[in-house]
Formats: sequence, structure tokens, C-alpha cells
Amino acid sequence: MGKIDFGGVVEDVTTDDEFTLDMAREVLKDETIAILGYGVQGPAQAMNLIDNGFKVIIGQWDGDKPCWDKAIADGFVPGETLFSVEEAAKKGTMIKFLLSDAGQTATWPAVKECLNDGDALYFSHGFSIVYKDQTSIIPPENIDVILVAPKGSGRNVRLNFLDGSGINSSYAVHQDFTGRADERTKAIGIAIGSGYLFPTTFENEVYSDLTGERGVLMGCLAGVMEAQYNVLRKHGHSPSEAFNETVEELTQSLIRLVAENGMDWMYANCSTTAQRGALDWAPKFRDAVVPVFDDLYESVKTGEETRIVLDVNSKPDYREKLQVELDEIKNSEMWKAGAAVRALRPENRKK
Repeated sequence: MGKIDFGGVVEDVTTDDEFTLDMAREVLKDETIAILGYGVQGPAQAMNLIDNGFKVIIGQWDGDKPCWDKAIADGFVPGETLFSVEEAAKKGTMIKFLLSDAGQTATWPAVKECLNDGDALYFSHGFSIVYKDQTSIIPPENIDVILVAPKGSGRNVRLNFLDGSGINSSYAVHQDFTGRADERTKAIGIAIGSGYLFPTTFENEVYSDLTGERGVLMGCLAGVMEAQYNVLRKHGHSPSEAFNETVEELTQSLIRLVAENGMDWMYANCSTTAQRGALDWAPKFRDAVVPVFDDLYESVKTGEETRIVLDVNSKPDYREKLQVELDEIKNSEMWKAGAAVRALRPENRKK
């Protein structure tokens, strides 16, 4: 485990140089890894594990035809490596609970009955454990309860694995029954292709994750983009110009500079006019949104966001209503302009 200075705060991290893939294979050599849920994280973690030489089975509702069919298309065989959620949970020794948060709540009574002494119950999100008063997910005492949370979508967990870059993950041990929970957690984190692992707690993971998704990563980003686009359109700028100045330049140029060497480096590689304006206006935006982020964090910590998620996602018509909301975004002028701009990228015009 290496000690890394993160801006003056020293943290412990685990890389695959320190905890190698061969070490992970040794730790997990007798494990049957059962992945419950083949939706968002499930396929990526499953395929990465298989490519790294681990034994994986899938547990999925056969009533969820798209996910069931995807598992078959990815090579899993019904009755051999593809089972019902309950059957896979019985067969596994490390049970990756990767159903949606609402799905975990709905299936927990059945899954709990399938757990055996010494199993490891694995999460990629602290939601179900931290908000146990709402989910009723309280694991039995005779198992390990662990977490590895990749800091990216399932799609990127797979793509980063394939290009060799990996994706950073946090990890935590909630319950250590076997005395091996820590090494099992690190081993499975390396096995799914994490770039490096950093320690957290179930509480800190879910608080930061829910805040991030609703904030900078998705909600805030979408809202700020829409606000700037609408202001530019209001003042007579064309859809193409408004979209390019709001989204395209960010995603195709500037954010790549930030990813390479940080915000200061991006500033240093822009025009002096852009530098000056960004330096002057960044504090104004920061101060303006602090109250919103304070409200958001409080809503996460008190469980209000959890209540909303479980209530909405548990409704039988959830997928239909979700599609209506997504279609509203897709069919807005801003994102129709985005589709047109993307089609004009050289790589897309050559297809």
C-alpha cells in the first residue's frame, strides 16, 4: 500500500503494482463469483473478470428479457453460467449485488436466504447498507460485507479495461467475518481492472456518490449547460454556435486538457483572454452554487434522496415515465443541435 500526497493530505492507495493480478488470482482461486444483475455495472465487471481468468456466473431475472438476452449474447449459458438471481446467489461464494438500488431492496429477502457461512456479499455502492432503515438490507453476521465502487459508469469500466488504463475505485469493508475481508476486497478490486484502489467507508462512498451524480458529474453539468445555451440563444446566437461554445468545445478540447494535467494546465494552454475571464468568473460561480450543494448534501445525508429514488424506481411504470423524461432531453433544441454537431465530426462523416 502506497502513501500518496493529495494536495497536502496523505492517503493510502493500492495499485496493481503492489497488489498484482497474480496475487488477486491466488486470493480468489477458490471463489465462485456470482454477479446478481446484468444491467449497468454487471456486464462490465463480469467481462473484465472473465478476461482476467476468474470464474463468473450470472444471476438475472429471466423476466427482464433485455438483460437476460445480453448475458446470453456475452457468452453466458442458461443452466450452466446463467441462472435466476436466487440460484446464482446459492452457488456463489462472492455474491456481487449489482441490481439497481430499488432492485436490491425488492430481492433482498430472497437473496438473504441463499447466503452461506463465510460468503462475501459485495456492493459497488453503499446505498443499501447505509440506508438500511429504508431498504431493510441488514446482512447476517456470518458473512463478509465488502464494497468496491468504480468511479465511472459500467461502459467506462469496460472501455478503460480494454484500452489498458483501468478505472479508479474506492473500497471498504463493512463486516469482516472470515478475517480475510480486506484481502478479498482488494483482490476483487484489482480483478475487475481498477487502476488503483483508495479506502473509504460505505457511508462516505454513498454520500459522495449521490452528491456527485446530482452535482458536477450529471445534474449540475446538465443544468449549467442548458442555462448557458439558453442565454446564448436568447441573444441571437445560432443553435450550432450556442452548442459548440457550450458543449462541444468542453468535451472535445478543454476537458481533455484538464484530464491530462489539471485545471491550471488547461488555463495555461488557453488564450490570455480566456484565462483572465475564467479566473475572474470561477469564484462567482463557486460562491453562487455553494448553497445549492449544501442543500444537496443535506438531502443525501438525511436519506431524502434515497426516499425519492426508492419511491420512484419501484413504481411499475417507472421505465415508461423515465423514457418520457429522457425523450424530452433528446428532443430539445439543444440536444438536437448536439446530434447535428456530432454528425459533422470528421470521424462520423467518413462512416
